[in-house]
Amino acid sequence: MSASVSLAVTHLVPLAKEVDENKVTPGVLGFIVFAVMAVAVWGLMKSMSKHMQKVDFKEAPDADAEKAREQADSAAQQR
Repeated sequence: MSASVSLAVTHLVPLAKEVDENKVTPGVLGFIVFAVMAVAVWGLMKSMSKHMQKVDFKEAPDADAEKAREQADSAAQQR
């Protein structure tokens, strides 16, 4: 971690006279990062929902498949 990042993180961590290494918690910075990620995921899901509503799931008819089906039907009728 660079010195500037380390310095910035130490200003965001609550000041404590003595830090117990066994009881380290995410604190306010962890909550802020989690909240920003949650809002980003919510926005992405909302955008995806809007885009999925625009999708048309109907397939265009395939001309080759139609010809093959007609030939199969005519061959079955001739028997």
